[in-house]
Amino acid sequence: MATIFTKIVQGEIPAHKIAETEDYLAFLDVRPVAKGHTLVIPKKEVDYIFDVEDDLLGGMMIFAKGVAKAIQAVVPCKKIGIAVIGLEVPHAHIHLIPINAVHDLSFEKGFLSLSQEELTEIAQKIRGAYEQ
Repeated sequence: MATIFTKIVQGEIPAHKIAETEDYLAFLDVRPVAKGHTLVIPKKEVDYIFDVEDDLLGGMMIFAKGVAKAIQAVVPCKKIGIAVIGLEVPHAHIHLIPINAVHDLSFEKGFLSLSQEELTEIAQKIRGAYEQ
């Protein structure tokens, strides 16, 4: 059965897309811990990130780097933190989260409640800053 991320890739579920290539997709997390919280996934459905083929995993990190730079250009923060948890959706993914302190990467602090309009605006700004 396809994961929610595969359904996003296939266009069955809408998403606030940031960047896309033949192999990867970046889109805003609908349950963000910070404004600009973005997920980067390989389009190929693989559950565990360390089961992703080496070339695909390396390319995913390079793709994520470009997306992170775009996020940082738009969202005020010191850095873009990276988190790989992999328990919530059985599809390898990287969380890119704008941070100013270590605790900003905590998922235990709760999630922001952003409207669809706010998510659309954030996605548009990041997309505009994304350079391929």
